[in-house]
Amino acid sequence: MSQPSPNLEFTRRYLQALEAGATGEALAAFFHPEVRQHEYPNRLTVHGATRDLAALLTAAERGQKAVASQRYEVKSALCEGDTVAMEAEWSATLRVPLGNLPAGGTMRASLGMFFTFRDGRIVSQRNYDCFQPF
Repeated sequence: MSQPSPNLEFTRRYLQALEAGATGEALAAFFHPEVRQHEYPNRLTVHGATRDLAALLTAAERGQKAVASQRYEVKSALCEGDTVAMEAEWSATLRVPLGNLPAGGTMRASLGMFFTFRDGRIVSQRNYDCFQPF
């Protein structure tokens, strides 16, 4: 029987923290100080975005104003060395209306997420977010 990957377990804890609404220091604890998140173009971030730690934390605070709750359902995950690749279904209950979704409505996306670790923390996160129409 193979040993569970510490990086995979860490990634799962990170998603649980996001579901719990972690922000600030609680969220920063998951990231290496030199972290870079690359969000590839999607319906919400049309031109994509690259964020450092400060920008990630700011985005998390902003997200709390738009999303009342969120859930990640991991469909598959692969680990190799310092990399975790994960496919997940994301859903969120909105605090505010967005597109044709009312406040209280559910937004959904299929996600491809790729994490690279350094010193036991996330140093790179690449997101491919495919939102259902809204």
